Amino acid sequence: MEALVNIHEYRLTSWLGQQEDIHRIVLYQADSSLTPWTQRCIRQADCILIVGLGDQEPTVGELERMLENTAVRAQKQLILLHKEDGPLPSRTVEWLNMRSWCSAHLHLHCPRRVFSKRSLPKLIEMYERVFQKPPDRHSDFSRLARVLTGNAIALVLGGGGARGCSQVGVIRALIEAGIPVDMIGGTSIGAFMSALYAEERSYNQMRIKARQWAMVMNSVFKTILDLTYPITSMFSGAAFNNSINNIFKDKQIEDLWIPYFTITTDITASAMRVHRDGSLWRYVRASMSLSGYMPPLCDPKDGHLLMDGGYINNLPADVARSMGAKVVIAIDVGSRDETDLTNYGDCLSGWWLLWKRWNPLAEKVKVLNMAEIQTRLAYVCCVRQLEMVKNSDYCEYIRPPIDRYGTLDFGKFDEICEVGYQHGKTVFNVWCRSGVLDKMLKDRQEICKSKTDNVTCPTTSFTDLAEIVSRIEPVKAPVADDESDYQTEYEEEILDNQKDDYLDFISNQAEEDSDSDEDVQLRKRRTVPSTEGQASSTGEPG
Repeated sequence: MEALVNIHEYRLTSWLGQQEDIHRIVLYQADSSLTPWTQRCIRQADCILIVGLGDQEPTVGELERMLENTAVRAQKQLILLHKEDGPLPSRTVEWLNMRSWCSAHLHLHCPRRVFSKRSLPKLIEMYERVFQKPPDRHSDFSRLARVLTGNAIALVLGGGGARGCSQVGVIRALIEAGIPVDMIGGTSIGAFMSALYAEERSYNQMRIKARQWAMVMNSVFKTILDLTYPITSMFSGAAFNNSINNIFKDKQIEDLWIPYFTITTDITASAMRVHRDGSLWRYVRASMSLSGYMPPLCDPKDGHLLMDGGYINNLPADVARSMGAKVVIAIDVGSRDETDLTNYGDCLSGWWLLWKRWNPLAEKVKVLNMAEIQTRLAYVCCVRQLEMVKNSDYCEYIRPPIDRYGTLDFGKFDEICEVGYQHGKTVFNVWCRSGVLDKMLKDRQEICKSKTDNVTCPTTSFTDLAEIVSRIEPVKAPVADDESDYQTEYEEEILDNQKDDYLDFISNQAEEDSDSDEDVQLRKRRTVPSTEGQASSTGEPG
C-alpha cells in the first residue's frame, strides 16, 4: 500500500513539475484547512495570496498563523475584496498589523458575481459568458494580474507648484487613451495630485477637489492670517495643513484604491524617505513643505523633520521602478532655467522691485521671487537624477508646455489644466499610432524573450534566478594563454624524430619573449573579451 502511495506521489509531483515547465504561471487553490493538498500548495508556491473580505473583521485564521513560520521563502500578499456598492476601503492597517509577514496588499473592487452563490454548473456557464467578452484592462483584477506578472504600469508626478495643475489634465487624457495605472506616486504638488487620483480613481472627482484646493491656495486673506515671526518659516503652516486635511480627512495611505507612495527629504537623517503607509495628509503636506515658507513636518513615527521631496528627488520614476513597475509614465512640471533674467548687480532692494512693478512708466525687470528660487534650487539638486530617468528605457517622459506659469499661479487652475489635457491628448495619440502603447501593454515575458540577457529584468524573483542558473550550460575551459605551461605540455608529447622541429619552436618562442610588454598586454586584452563572450552566450533566457 505504501508503495502505491509513493508511486502516486511521484506521478503527481512529476505532473505538477511539467505544468510549471509548460506554463508561465500555475495557480494553486488551497483548501480552507491544513490538508495535505494545502501543504503541497504552500510548498510549491513562490507567491501566496491571502484573500479576505474588506468589510469583515481582520482576524487571523489558523492557516494564516501557520504560514508565518512554514512558508518562509514564499512572498505573501494580502488581497482585500470590496463590493461594488459597499463602503470604501478602511482599517487596512489593522489587517496588515496582524499580518506583519505580508509584503504588499491590494484592494479589488469586485463585480456582484464574485459574491454570488451558484451551483458549479451555473458558475461554469456564467464565466463562459464572461470569457466571451474582451478583458477590461482597467479592472482591479487586471491590475492584480499585471502586478503578479511584472507588467505593472506606474504613473509618477513631479513637483513644480501651480504648474502641477496640468497633471490633472494629463490624467484626463491618460484615461481617455485607455492607459491603466497600477501604481502611482509623486513629489511635492505631484504627491497631492497622485493621492487624489489614488483615492478617487475618477477624473471628475479629482478635478473638483484639486480646483477647490487651488482656490484656497490662491486666497490672499488666508495667507496673510498664517504669517508668523520668521525664525523657522514665514508661515506657521496651520492654514496649509487645514487645506490639505479638509481634502483627505483621516484617510490612511493603506486605504487608497491604487498603491501609492510619496517622497520627502529627511533633514534629520539627511536622506530620502519613501512613504507607503501612514497618515495621507501628513506625508503629502511634508512632501510640499518648501524651505522658508513652511516649517518642517515632524514625522509621527520617529520625530524626524521632513521637508519637500523636490530637494532630493523631484521626479521619482526610479522609485516606482524599484517597486516593480515595468513602465513608468513620468510627468515633469519642474522649473527650467531662464537666461533673460535682469542683472541687478551686487545687492537687491525689495522696495526698488516694488517700484518697478507698480510704476507703469518704469522699465520692467525680471527677477525671481522666493518661491521660484526655492523650486529652482530643488530642480537643480535633481538635474543628474532627472537626466538618468529621461534616458532610461523604462520611463516615458512627458513635460507639458507650462513654463510660462509661475509657481504660485494657482488662480489659473482651469487654464493650466487645459494645457495639460491638450498636450496629453497629442502625446497619447502619437503613442497609439507609433506602437508605444501596444508595447507598454505587452507582456514582459514576451519582451524579455527577444533579449539575450534577462537577468536584469525587473521584479525577478529568487525562483526566476534559480531557473536561469539551472539552465546555464557548463562553460568549456578556455585555452590558457600561458606560454610556459604550453611549452611543458608540448615537450612531453614530443617524439624523438621531431626534435628538430621542437628546437625551431623554442627559438621562435625566444623571439616572441623579446616582445615589448605592450604587445603582451595587447594579446591578453584580445583573449579576455573572447572568453567573456563565450560565457555570456551560454546562458539561456529564463
